[in-house]
Amino acid sequence: MLRFSAEGVRLDQAVAEEAKTSRSRAQAWIEQGAVRVDGKVITKASFKLKGETVELEPPPESPSTVAPEAIPLEVLFEDQDLLVVNKPPGMITHPARGVTTGTLVNAVLGRYGLEAHTEALPELVRPGIVHRLDKDTSGVMVVARHEAAHRRLAGAFKDRRVFKRYLAITEGFPAEGVLSAPIGRHPVDKTKMHVQGVAGRYAETELGILAKSPNYALIDARPHTGRTHQIRVHLKHLRAPIVGDKVYGKPSPAIGRQALHAYELRFPHPRTGKILEFCAPVPSDMVKAWEAVGGHWPEGIQLSGD
Repeated sequence: MLRFSAEGVRLDQAVAEEAKTSRSRAQAWIEQGAVRVDGKVITKASFKLKGETVELEPPPESPSTVAPEAIPLEVLFEDQDLLVVNKPPGMITHPARGVTTGTLVNAVLGRYGLEAHTEALPELVRPGIVHRLDKDTSGVMVVARHEAAHRRLAGAFKDRRVFKRYLAITEGFPAEGVLSAPIGRHPVDKTKMHVQGVAGRYAETELGILAKSPNYALIDARPHTGRTHQIRVHLKHLRAPIVGDKVYGKPSPAIGRQALHAYELRFPHPRTGKILEFCAPVPSDMVKAWEAVGGHWPEGIQLSGD
């Protein structure tokens, strides 16, 4: 059972956030009577929370229909508990509406087999998935190999015991320091997130400039929270959108996707508690993009091919 409290947000949004699942799945659970608020079953997804205790007991899932696929993965580390990979740009983390093949989940199932992963919920279509990267964001990700590892890793993310460092190329120069600005759904375009958006939730990102070219910056971004599109939205808010971000900025001839890479990930091992640290070298398209806009890579940054 998952137990938490929240204030100022819809019930379905809070459940989705805490259970690390989709809004539609959270709504289904609520409608099925799997969610209690201060001990009372609430079946209205739009119920506004005011600090009450929420309890979730997800109903049994039907068997997964996600097919294992023999998709090559760049493995940074693996043991009996977890897998760490360098996700390439263009790969979706898990199946979603209209997309059931070619995802990281398909690749993980192809590597280990379906049976080994059906425990690692919250959702059978997301076995082992503890955190997510956007389709066009590359970089280091950790995947749990069994339910206990999933639970402990998810707890580490929730308790902010995970260090995440991203590299981004921006058009313009954002203010450096820690930005605290809540993020919610865009009031008009529901596919976007927005600072001070609908049912905004606390979001905090630490930003630093590693290098500059005449009109662009190479950014070190360290999110302290894990809101959807957080770094992209915060940088847009600072009037320095990520180069190539078609949603929060504009397309760029320098790169065919947003120039955002999950460069470093540090977390406690779910079995031993030992701190593990992984770095995913910057992919070639971002290397070339930074050089195309007149930038030079600072020393100490690992580049693909180094």
